[in-house]
Amino acid sequence: MKYKSGFVTIIGRPNVGKSTLLNNIIGEKLSIISDKPQTTRNKIQCIHTEDECQIVFLDTPGIHKPKNKLGNYMMDAVKSTFAGVDIILWLVDESLKLGAGDKYILEELKKIKAKKILVINKMDKLNKASLANIAMQYEEFGIFEDIVPISALKDINVNRLLNRIKKHLPEGPQYFPGDMITDQPERFIAAEIIREKALHYLDQEIPHGIAVEIEKMKSRNNKEIVDVSATIYCERDSHKGIIIGKNGRKLKGIGKASRMEIERLLGSKVFLELWVKVKKNWRDKESLIKRMGYK
Repeated sequence: MKYKSGFVTIIGRPNVGKSTLLNNIIGEKLSIISDKPQTTRNKIQCIHTEDECQIVFLDTPGIHKPKNKLGNYMMDAVKSTFAGVDIILWLVDESLKLGAGDKYILEELKKIKAKKILVINKMDKLNKASLANIAMQYEEFGIFEDIVPISALKDINVNRLLNRIKKHLPEGPQYFPGDMITDQPERFIAAEIIREKALHYLDQEIPHGIAVEIEKMKSRNNKEIVDVSATIYCERDSHKGIIIGKNGRKLKGIGKASRMEIERLLGSKVFLELWVKVKKNWRDKESLIKRMGYK
């Protein structure tokens, strides 16, 4: 049997479970997960390798109407994945209401030669009639080779989805070493871990306006300790106090949860320092967007 490989992009609205699915397949938490929208901002490549194939997944920001330059960047990141991929997974969930934005993207997908698979996530929340109704609405577009219902969170039918992906993969080389699971550097993943913990701790009005920059990540000489210094940026002075919290409690909570997960990532003890700074309207400034790692 000849080796198969290919690139698979995962697209869909915010919060349909793209990152949960990807983390399930890869077996490691590489993509940020939160119940708040627009948590994934970058296009992240994650690699799944088996004896007979290698699948390079691209996790993308949720499809939404941009409200600032960061939003424009996120939508450009989604569209850029259409070119050169072999398979497109369109992920939907039980909250389906086909909107104008969905129909626009679906019409764009008609122009693309890549194989397309409709993935209906959170099937544990749907009865057979609801599943059939969602499938029927998408079948009308005539672009999907397969329709696969799954639950990424409960690990239902994920292997079935993988088998459908493998079926459509072309013959090709192994692009990455077998033990490599992402093309992102550790600094990027550490920053995403801190941002995820902040999202869990903070109020709804703040998360879209925060970013994390790793200032330092360095191992100590002769000691199995990594010093990590990071800055959480927010857009308003009032938000800074909320992030820090009374007597610094909220920032300490973010720091403790982040440190434990970064230690698992690095396989080493971590000394983590967190700072909070204000960069007003950074999401509308090209130079600051690039500085935060969105290039």
